[in-house]
Amino acid sequence: MNICVYSSSSNAVADVYVNEAIDLARLIGQSNFCLVNGGSNVGLMDVITREAGISGARTIGVIPEKLRDFNLASVHAHEMIVSGDMMQRKDKMRELSDAFIALAGGFGTLEEILEVITLKQLGYHNKAVVFINTNGFYDDLFRQFEKSYEEKFAKENYRKLFFIAGNSAQAMDYILNYKPEESVNKWFDVPTR
Repeated sequence: MNICVYSSSSNAVADVYVNEAIDLARLIGQSNFCLVNGGSNVGLMDVITREAGISGARTIGVIPEKLRDFNLASVHAHEMIVSGDMMQRKDKMRELSDAFIALAGGFGTLEEILEVITLKQLGYHNKAVVFINTNGFYDDLFRQFEKSYEEKFAKENYRKLFFIAGNSAQAMDYILNYKPEESVNKWFDVPTR
């Protein structure tokens, strides 16, 4: 199984987030799975690539030319795929992956995991999507989701599009036992012609 992990490229994050990345990397490696990620040599991306490889996982990084040219390509990835731009990078990562996990991260991580949820909502895939909510990192985001449900910007059953894990072990358990659900029509009311 290929597991895509979205995560921070910051080298300044607290140890609690680094340790969670290491835990996830080890679980992916011990399961003999393949890690797919953004292929960078900084932040949690670098940590998880290095540790997953040490733990026995095959690792595939997908990095845009521009970032590679900034000297940001991982030296730990078993395979490095260079994309033309960020859109191609995300497409390739989704194509290669059987499940998606978001560790703590910034704008890029949010954009990637929300796009995967949106594509699942629209029926483009039916793969497992997981947030690892280390240290309550995503609590405010989940409160925003609740506001969307309450005010009818999103359907209540969209909670089933993703899973909120407290740690890496819960995330992996969810993925290993994941059963795709029937997709739900996104729209509350579709106009007739």
